[in-house]
Parts: sequence; structure tokens; C-alpha cells
Amino acid sequence: MRNKNGFSNLYLVLVFAVLYAPIFYLMYYSFNSGGTMHEFEGFTLDYYREVIQDTRLIIIVINTLVIALLSSAIATLIAIVGALAIQRTRSRRAKNSLLSLNNVLIVSPDVIIGASFLILFTIVGIKLGFVSVLLSHVAFSVPIAVLMILPHLQDMSPTLTDAARDLGASRRDVLTKVILPIIKPGIFSGFFMALTYSLDDFAVTFFVTGNGYSTLSVEIYSRARQGVSLSINALSTMIFLFTILLVVGYYFLTLRKHRARIAEPVAEVGVPR
Repeated sequence: MRNKNGFSNLYLVLVFAVLYAPIFYLMYYSFNSGGTMHEFEGFTLDYYREVIQDTRLIIIVINTLVIALLSSAIATLIAIVGALAIQRTRSRRAKNSLLSLNNVLIVSPDVIIGASFLILFTIVGIKLGFVSVLLSHVAFSVPIAVLMILPHLQDMSPTLTDAARDLGASRRDVLTKVILPIIKPGIFSGFFMALTYSLDDFAVTFFVTGNGYSTLSVEIYSRARQGVSLSINALSTMIFLFTILLVVGYYFLTLRKHRARIAEPVAEVGVPR
């Protein structure tokens, strides 16, 4: 057992080393005054100042966040309707067909999806820019959100909705007061998964961006093609540290809620009746 645990721990260390070593290498040289990623000559914050003072880059970051938040919200709303429609489909063959169509978009190569959207927008006459990027991000985010929401609907007992109707609840009340509270974890999971995919996407966005509009992934790629610039390292470091702060903050919020839930039954036990 000790040998197995030792091997498992060693494997985990190797996996995390492979994952995080390039990130820490990038972060380390973002402070290099030499301007290269070969030899560390001295400590400097010039590249961080350069990122903060770059107005165009700040606008691109804002564009990326707006696209990600807006597309994730729209995709999640559509996914709720789609998941409800799939769940209420009585024909097993029709339900499997809808699930297969939903999964096809997830496993399809991003290059094919991006080229398809480019052709579609060109034929329809939609100008490449904010609208085209938003529509494409909504489209590839919907299937992801559906997969996050659908399991919660499948786990929900149908007797809950039947009981609500028997008690006189309208369809709207059943949806808002019974179904949505039960599937709320799936809704949040779908939203954040869609947000992550939207922030990370490059291939689809590269096809549907127009002149004068760009997202962070496309901008980093464009700058990297021009040559190694440590401002990219500085920007990547800032994004990584911001992500770490979000994860740590979410962890402490979850821990606080968990402790509050444990404390409530204990307090109720001590209350005299």
C-alpha cells in the first residue's frame, strides 16, 4: 500500500510539474530586464507598466470579458430551454438524436466550426466584429451548458412537479419555484464552463474577428508572431494571478457556506422546545 501511495504521489507531482513548469518559467522571465527568455539579467517591472499603459490592450481585455460574460449568459438561457425540451421529449429515439446533435458541436474541430461560421456570416451579410464573435461564442457554448444542466434535470423526481401542480401551482410557478432551484447548480456550472470556453477560445474567434476588433487570445497570437516580447509574459502572469485569486476566493466562500450549514443544525439542537 505504501509503494502504491508513493507511486501515486510521484505521478501527481510529475503531472503538476509538467502543467505548471511552463507557467512559472513564463512568470519568472516576465521580470527579466534583459528582454529575453534565455538569461535572467536583473529584476524589473517595466513590462507590467507597459501592459498597464497600453490603452489598446486594455480595450481588448474589456472586449474579451464582455464577449465572454454576455455569450455565457445568453448561452445558459438557451441551454435551460434546450435541456428542458430534451428532458420532456418522450420518444427515446428523438431524445438520443437531439443529444447526438448537441454533442457533435462539442467534438467537432474548432477550425471546422470557425470556417463554417465565417462562410455563414459572409453569405448572410453580417459584418465581422463584435456581433459575429458574440454569435459564434453563443453557438459553441450552448451544447456545453446543456450537458451541465441536463443531468440535474434527469436526477429530479417527476413527482415534485406533479405534486406542485396538484397543489395548484401554475406552469410558471413550477418552473421558477420547483425546477429552477433544483437545477441551479447545473445552471451555474454551465455558465462558468461556457465562460471558460469563451475566454480560452482562439480558433473560432480567429476566423470571425474583423479589422479593428480583437480578443485577448487573438491579440496574444498576433504579438507572438512578431517576436518574443516579455509584455506577453507580463500579461499572462497578471491573468494567471487573477485566476488564482478567483479560485482562492471561491474556495473560502464555499468553505464558509459549508461551515454555516454545519453550524445551523448544531444551533437548532441547543434551542429548547
